[in-house]
Amino acid sequence: MTAIIDVRHINKAFGGMQVINDCSIHVEEGSITGMIGPNGAGKSTLFNLIAGALAPDSGQVFFNGEDITTLSPNQRFQKGLLRTFQIAHEFSHMSALENLMMVPPDQAGESLFNAWFKPARVREEETKVRRRALEVIDFIGLHHVRNELAGNLSGGQKKLLELGRTMMTDAKVVLLDEIAAGVNRTLLGDLVGNIERLNREMGYTFLVIEHDMDMIARLCDPVIVLAQGSVMVEGSIEEIQNNPAVIEAYFGAGAA
Repeated sequence: MTAIIDVRHINKAFGGMQVINDCSIHVEEGSITGMIGPNGAGKSTLFNLIAGALAPDSGQVFFNGEDITTLSPNQRFQKGLLRTFQIAHEFSHMSALENLMMVPPDQAGESLFNAWFKPARVREEETKVRRRALEVIDFIGLHHVRNELAGNLSGGQKKLLELGRTMMTDAKVVLLDEIAAGVNRTLLGDLVGNIERLNREMGYTFLVIEHDMDMIARLCDPVIVLAQGSVMVEGSIEEIQNNPAVIEAYFGAGAA
């Protein structure tokens, strides 16, 4: 398989503290790759470097064979590299359905000229976007709250909505940042099932930061372990769980 994300020798420091240290990772196209590590290992910083929210001090990020190191988050979004957040970022005063309809970029209705002089085009495109949003909201199991204000949704429903937003674009890779946090077990099952379906049926590639090891075990192969800003080890969940160095990194010397 081909590496769709290729991070090469990335470094990042804050105020003299080296957070990411000569880190290289490869995410194969079509995979669900997990990333774990103790608190402070640099996982979220590495995500921000891949997504473009931070610029590296040195090193490169390649996406689908293209060097995207200097591209903005919006430019990466346009290429199909998306991310979710540990804390959902919904438009709280808009409905769940409207939150999905907001996602596709460059809609005709965003132009005042089109709104005034090409209203038929605006209506036609909005109808297509709405139809797609209804399909997505059915897929993620939120049809019953489609007209509810997004701010009134539960934490788990907001996470499902975030996942749904990735389906409103031509996503190739989705970075999932602790998507299980604050989600009850029932909705978590729905969330995991949707991730599996997006991977299996639509070819999405996922890179997943997660502390829920049951979720990692179900979804991810391979699993990357980050420690002190570098890759400690990569392998199957069984190899990771039985690796003495990983156990020591999580629980301290002598735990292995």
